[in-house]
Amino acid sequence: MDNSNEQLASQFLKTCKNAGESEQKVLERLKKRLHISHNTNQKFDDTLTLGQRLADKIAIFGGSWTFILIFLAILFAWIILNTLILANKSFDPYPYVFLNLILSMLAALQAPVIMMSQNRHAAKDRAAAEHDYEVNLKSELEVLALHQKIDILRDQQWSELVAMQQEQIKLLTQVLANNTAS
Repeated sequence: MDNSNEQLASQFLKTCKNAGESEQKVLERLKKRLHISHNTNQKFDDTLTLGQRLADKIAIFGGSWTFILIFLAILFAWIILNTLILANKSFDPYPYVFLNLILSMLAALQAPVIMMSQNRHAAKDRAAAEHDYEVNLKSELEVLALHQKIDILRDQQWSELVAMQQEQIKLLTQVLANNTAS
């Protein structure tokens, strides 16, 4: 029964035409009876640089209600300051050309940062999906190995039951022969 995992691995390789790196990794771990699961989030986060972490924090803040509310407050304050308070001496009179420049620069900087963060999250999702595939494949192979072991045990039990039944029939025929002879 100890080599059932190796037999299962060789059967899998025969049926799987394109066994890639993930499949080979799973089969090696299956043969050695090693676990395959790990925290993909922690592993991915450990590889991030300072700039990538900063970009993620900016993207998180840029997509929050806090940012939207602060942004709206600054816009209204800008408009009130330049329209009502500093009506004659405003540094950015209506149509707020300087405000438009600042908003354009903010959008020009914020968009690539958000895109970088989204790309990293997509890569993280791909890594998690690949890991899920490996775990599912190993689980499937382990379940198949358990089915094989249960089938072997069931066959052994049937053989033992048949042997016991034949022994009982033999004993019963001896008892019956002894009763008819007496």
